[in-house]
Amino acid sequence: MSAIANFEESLLPLENMRLLLPEAKKVYAQAEPFPHIYFDDFFSSNVLERVLKEFPGKNDIDWVKYYDGYQKKLANENEKNIGLFSRHLLYSLNSSLFLKFLEELTGIECLISDPSFRGGGLHNIFRGGMLGVHADFNKHEQYGFDRRLNLLLYLNKDWREEYGGHIELWNKDMNQCVSSYLPKFNRVVIFTTTQTSFHGHPEPLACPENMSRKSLALYYYTNDQLGKDQSDYHSTIFKLRPDEKIESKLMLKTKKILNRWSKLFSQ
Repeated sequence: MSAIANFEESLLPLENMRLLLPEAKKVYAQAEPFPHIYFDDFFSSNVLERVLKEFPGKNDIDWVKYYDGYQKKLANENEKNIGLFSRHLLYSLNSSLFLKFLEELTGIECLISDPSFRGGGLHNIFRGGMLGVHADFNKHEQYGFDRRLNLLLYLNKDWREEYGGHIELWNKDMNQCVSSYLPKFNRVVIFTTTQTSFHGHPEPLACPENMSRKSLALYYYTNDQLGKDQSDYHSTIFKLRPDEKIESKLMLKTKKILNRWSKLFSQ
């Protein structure tokens, strides 16, 4: 513990990464509905225990609130709001050493990390929160790079199946959830991002009020996207599942107005 606490050794599990690669890159390439993989107990538990200890609560920082008809979550990409040890882990995941691991794992060459953590960093979702199924924004708005990979690291100890929050991976026709993974402690999920890599956790969380779905998110890019999935810039594209009803803009506006009135009369 002391060596990790004093940054006397790499925060990355270098030997574990080396051992995983031969089989993992096969699993990644063959995964459905799009290339992806998950690793359990990827990091030293001492590393993530300390990251979890630094993770801010609902009122500890000025979270960015994403509350609309498609999502209900808190996010933070501002380094000033991230603990020092957690920042060093994020820096390690942005390092050339880790990029080489990702390149070999995924077969995507010349990956570029994002020092600004745009759209990533810390994510925090409480009871009733959700994130609709979607395809991610496809270009970095500042640098213009093409988004190629997502990495999600979950920090949720004692997380039960009945709490929900599984990350769901849907096929390109949006008629089937092909894979889903519980967001449990020390689980890493990595997947290729394209126009049809639809994912999310659309069911509201059912965890206790004193718990939340905590994660670190990092995204990786290339300068020129290879293949046939090139397109102009677009922001997040949300998709409806087969059993979801389409709500008109008027209905959404009406719901927002009713919520505002409800809050006024409850004061």
